Amino acid sequence: MSAATHAAAEPAPLCEAEAEALFAPLAAEERLLVAVSGGPDSVALLALLTVWARARAGRPAIHAATVDHGLRPEAAAEAAAVGLLCRDLDVPHVVLRWEGEKPRSGLQEQARLARYELLAGQARALGGAVIVTARTLDDQAETLLIRMAKGSGPAGLAGMRARTARHGVPLARPLLGVAKARLVATCLARGLDHASDPSNEDPRFTRVRWRALMPQLSEEGLTSARLALLASRLARAEQALEQRAAGLLPALSTRGDDGLRLDFVGLCREPDEIVIRVLARALAASQPEAGMRLERLENCALALAEAARGGEPLRRTLGGCVLRLTGDGALTVAREPPRRRG
Repeated sequence: MSAATHAAAEPAPLCEAEAEALFAPLAAEERLLVAVSGGPDSVALLALLTVWARARAGRPAIHAATVDHGLRPEAAAEAAAVGLLCRDLDVPHVVLRWEGEKPRSGLQEQARLARYELLAGQARALGGAVIVTARTLDDQAETLLIRMAKGSGPAGLAGMRARTARHGVPLARPLLGVAKARLVATCLARGLDHASDPSNEDPRFTRVRWRALMPQLSEEGLTSARLALLASRLARAEQALEQRAAGLLPALSTRGDDGLRLDFVGLCREPDEIVIRVLARALAASQPEAGMRLERLENCALALAEAARGGEPLRRTLGGCVLRLTGDGALTVAREPPRRRG
């Protein structure tokens, strides 16, 4: 391999022009809380954001937080190292600790939930900040594969969004289109020290096992970039479907003493996917706390649709609600009454 070919194959660090484009949606925010674990992704994000924010007046103030989950003895030292980096960058930094007994199963998922809860609390304590995390193109691809394996529908396969919320606090992921290798290259180019979390190599965790499969999948054309492109296309389709379903529910429903009444025959003129989504919205409107598996929702919606098209009554329970379909195609959705005990 020639020197020129080798140079072309090496991942390039992010340049200032790219950072300008990536962070442009954040320019109007008052302050940003950057989640910094000490790994190369978050260290590069913090350094790039700090330079970007100070390049022009009126851009957001940068704050940083490191969550110490208390799961590894090295975590405290890694958090302290982030504190030193923040001191050099003149960025305020706090360490947030996940206190209490840790679960025996589902540890990574519970740690993730705790991390977002702690970050949201700190964002509110700052007087209102947007949380910024360093999720990358590789993370998006792994998320898509994990959700595919779990049987997710279009909403799940749309992947992580560039902008969402956790615990009522805005959350931004500006690096979703950037490969992790480029962030490692950015750290090297800027002389930024970073830590390596051994749990990222632990095959007990689902994400690690999928990560190990990525080179083989890439050889067959299923690269991180193509998986991320699939997620973006599904996100676009998801937006259109949700917009249609959101408009149909108020147009086809009324609220009565016996619950939400829905013109289900009228709804059944729509494609099955829209029927499923409008029914989900009707259930959520009647029982906001309820959750349900997509498969159960699909089965219920399609059974109701078949009965409605045949002019037959049907009664079902789902998501804490009782659904009553009359022979004339009217569907009533009401909260399920409390069950008697004894």
